[in-house]
Amino acid sequence: MSGQTPGREPENPLDQALESVDAAAEPGLAEELEQERAREREAAVEETGVRWADAFRRIVSGGWVVSVGAIVLAVLVGSIMIVFTDERVQETAGYFFARPGDMLAAAADAVGGAYSALFRGSVYNYQADTLTLAIRPLTQTLTNAGPLVAAGLGVALAFRAGLFNIGGQGQILMAAAGAGWVGFGLTGVPFPLHLLLALVAGILAGALWAGIAGILKARTGAHEVIVTIMLNYVAFYLISYLLATPGLLQAPGSANPQTPRTQESAILPRLVGERFPLHWGFVLSLLAVVLVWWLLNRSSIGFSFRAVGENPKAARVAGIDVPRTTVSVMLVAGALVGLAGVQQVLGTITTGFGSDIDAGIGFDAITVALLGRSNPWGVLGAGILFGGFKAGGSAMQAGEGIPIEIVLVVQSLIVLFIAAPPLVRAIFRLPQPVTRQRRGTPPVRSTATTTEGQA
Repeated sequence: MSGQTPGREPENPLDQALESVDAAAEPGLAEELEQERAREREAAVEETGVRWADAFRRIVSGGWVVSVGAIVLAVLVGSIMIVFTDERVQETAGYFFARPGDMLAAAADAVGGAYSALFRGSVYNYQADTLTLAIRPLTQTLTNAGPLVAAGLGVALAFRAGLFNIGGQGQILMAAAGAGWVGFGLTGVPFPLHLLLALVAGILAGALWAGIAGILKARTGAHEVIVTIMLNYVAFYLISYLLATPGLLQAPGSANPQTPRTQESAILPRLVGERFPLHWGFVLSLLAVVLVWWLLNRSSIGFSFRAVGENPKAARVAGIDVPRTTVSVMLVAGALVGLAGVQQVLGTITTGFGSDIDAGIGFDAITVALLGRSNPWGVLGAGILFGGFKAGGSAMQAGEGIPIEIVLVVQSLIVLFIAAPPLVRAIFRLPQPVTRQRRGTPPVRSTATTTEGQA
């Protein structure tokens, strides 16, 4: 076995794997390793010799700066749309050249009123009469964020392993069916045990549904994007059939495609009192964030996930079972997305659910994972942000008459700008990252980092 060079530490999981490979184990292996290493690049920041300047360049060259820039640009474009859709602005635009101040004031009022309503509906309602009503928007934001964070972790974990889990909708539906069936079907089971059984059933259902795509990918090479999208349709129509068939998921004595109420012994308790919607599902999402962080950064399984994500060919040469890792990734990712479906059924909607129980969370999770740069802590922040958008969007529409579609446009623009990091860097005049080859060649300027290309 070839040992590591003294004084030199591997720079990433792939290097660690490659360093441990015996190049003489089979013919041509050394050449293949050399080719794989030659394809790899590492990000570097030009050094100026001035300590504070170099530190600043490292900060603004980080991937999170692009995410923040994408949010700022999306909000600015949303502000322009708010201005153009405001009736008062349209009215004052008719005599703009006579009194331009009227239109500018109307535009400022429209934008300020819209985003203040968003703040009141998602963080703190400073116009409320009591403290309970004032902090209620924040609890609603965190309630919305719980499933988004859990599902976003499932998508982000797959991203880190080089897979695209687009099947969040189907996994949430199957998890909701599993947790819901246990939640309303089992009787006579005490509170902690009943809730635990419902949680396990839902998480397993989501994991197994995603595992189908993992097995097909590993055994046949079927593309996981196509498979997971098709499984979304299969899950939707399967759940629709179960909800419309008496004796299955449909509530007894009802003709509506809806399940019975979840029993009290299987409902997630409220976290800060019955007057607030926040329940323990958000705590489960926080625990999932810590678990995924530990899995990716402190465990051998996470090492395999990241190695396969960086370069599956080199990982295979290093002795990692790529097909098995692919299945494992999809199982874990499906379990995380299934946690989102469990929260919907056992915490948010406990009076019975229909085929719309996923509430678009499966696809919003893709945006959350992208905005969070596939980092567990970034996903947490992105999930809370989008939970605030959901909570505050209704307040914008009700209080200021702003179309709720504006919020959807802002979310979509965030994805658009995240997908174009060179554009964001150019607009804000941020320094472009510098890349260089591992073999000591001079650094060359690049338009995107490796992690940005993967996302």
